[in-house]
Amino acid sequence: MTQESSYGKWTVSSSDESEDEKICTEKPSTSSLPSFGQDVLNGPGCTCSDARKAAYRRKLSPVKFDSKNSASKTSSLKRQKSSQEDLGWGLSSSDEEESHPKGQCRQPGKGTVKEEKCTSLEEPSKHSSGDCQLPVIPKTEEDYEASDEAQEPWDLLDEKNPFRFYLTKVSGIMPKYNLGTLHIKDILSPLFGTLLSSAQFNYCFDVDWLVRQYPLEFRKKPILLVHGDKREAKARLQEQAKAYENISLCQAKLDIAFGTHHTKMMLLLYEEGLRVVIHTSNLIQADWHQKTQGIWLSPLYPRLPYGTPSTCGESPTNFKSDLISYLMAYNAPPLKEWTDIIQEHDLSETRVYLIGSTPGRFQGNHKEDWGHFRLRKLLKEHASLVPEQQSWPIVGQFSSIGSLGADESKWLCAEFKDSLVILGNCGKTQAQHDVPLHLIYPTVENVRKSLEGYPAGGSLPYSLQTAEKQLWLHSYFHKWSAETSGRTNAMPHIKTYMRLSPDFAKMAWFLVTSANLSKAAWGALEKNGTQLMIRSYELGVLFLPSAFGMDTFKVKRKVFSENREPATSFPVPYDLPPEIYGHKDRPWIWNIPYIKAPDTHGNMWVPS
Repeated sequence: MTQESSYGKWTVSSSDESEDEKICTEKPSTSSLPSFGQDVLNGPGCTCSDARKAAYRRKLSPVKFDSKNSASKTSSLKRQKSSQEDLGWGLSSSDEEESHPKGQCRQPGKGTVKEEKCTSLEEPSKHSSGDCQLPVIPKTEEDYEASDEAQEPWDLLDEKNPFRFYLTKVSGIMPKYNLGTLHIKDILSPLFGTLLSSAQFNYCFDVDWLVRQYPLEFRKKPILLVHGDKREAKARLQEQAKAYENISLCQAKLDIAFGTHHTKMMLLLYEEGLRVVIHTSNLIQADWHQKTQGIWLSPLYPRLPYGTPSTCGESPTNFKSDLISYLMAYNAPPLKEWTDIIQEHDLSETRVYLIGSTPGRFQGNHKEDWGHFRLRKLLKEHASLVPEQQSWPIVGQFSSIGSLGADESKWLCAEFKDSLVILGNCGKTQAQHDVPLHLIYPTVENVRKSLEGYPAGGSLPYSLQTAEKQLWLHSYFHKWSAETSGRTNAMPHIKTYMRLSPDFAKMAWFLVTSANLSKAAWGALEKNGTQLMIRSYELGVLFLPSAFGMDTFKVKRKVFSENREPATSFPVPYDLPPEIYGHKDRPWIWNIPYIKAPDTHGNMWVPS
């Protein structure tokens, strides 16, 4: 059904449910692609958002900014723009609207043009349950580049980081902001252990690229890929994997429409023990290149002595049994081997809580097993109850947004916020109306000035179709800024949620997760609140001060400061307090043609 609104015409989806990273079901028109060879057009497909597909097309066929011809370009796109420009969706004029010669990049924040090889190419994400196919993007030197050899991996695992929370390395920023960060090659390094086998849980895979991230001596070790592909996409993933005898596949069941296998986890079995890695990056080159991503890296878990009961080796946070329960929820035979492996190891040193989502409809006590009700349960049972904290604000930060309803009372400031405001077993939900809610999501200017330029918006798949139905949500939005970690221009694919003091100096809890702001990820109540319905697989870890012997966390003001702050200060990767959107700021919405100003590479954003 097509309707007319103040933002022009738009079409109502057949479902009001989350369209977060919605699976594509149509082939993109090859007429919109540049003339590549047949091998390119027959390249691997993927399950990805329309935003990612548009970003790939623009990288293959960039629309260069030309001030002389900008009038004609604007005219040619006038029909697409219609009333969008008048209502502020287009970029406003800027002093930085200047053309940049082909092959040159303007560094963010600089007024001069520095000649530099622009190699930031986004890899196609490999999942599509429809017939989506994307051109193969040529490999770049960055694809084969080793991680920072000057960084000793063992230095990352000492007592200087008791939280074991890391950022990924970002190309194109000052070297000091990559100290203490991890690239996937660091995680898979033999310095972390002698690898015997591994399992990779993810949403998007580039199998060839992934294999190259393993050290040569480990590339033939067994690898299990846990994915959510169906039909043609599954066949394509099988086609990619069949070149490697050591790679096997495990399909996660997705029986509820619009669900995705969005979990991002590595299980690494070594001769020396076991390690669990829960992170926010897809297994494609672009996600480990110029984006802000988060990682929780477990300790090296030793094997329990032979004959020890499997119930041993549990942590105070119940991490071992919760991880096994999560794997068992897949009901997949290939994961039985990994549950057995986990049972054989000592996970008692773990100090984080596991928060997962699995598809299904849950009633009774099972509602508290997954999603935001799982977070509610943990905060109720393990968070400190301090009266002054009841009015502390909540901060949520994410890279995608689903359909949340006609107003805030439908989900965001009802059941979801009810879960986030809980602190301790106080017997009743606190007065959540007194709790400020700050949501961090990049603006158009954030994306335009980013290291990747407009194609970074491909990883921020908030669509006009969804935004039109929830304009009320934008009043909660705050800009992305990460001067503290040198990542203001590295667009966030990380997802974090936390509870902070009014001066943003202390923190009651912190969560890093794969879950975006959507009902599909967190769950939504049905049947008068008696049933929780979740569409997707998600996974994250919750940091609570009590697990670290503290009342609250101190917020680390400078994540990479030379003046060392106490190890007990938590490294929040972006600036606090967040800055609310200004009058001219607009959230990045991928399918509106922003044509008034070039990005850092001198290109325009024309998604169609």
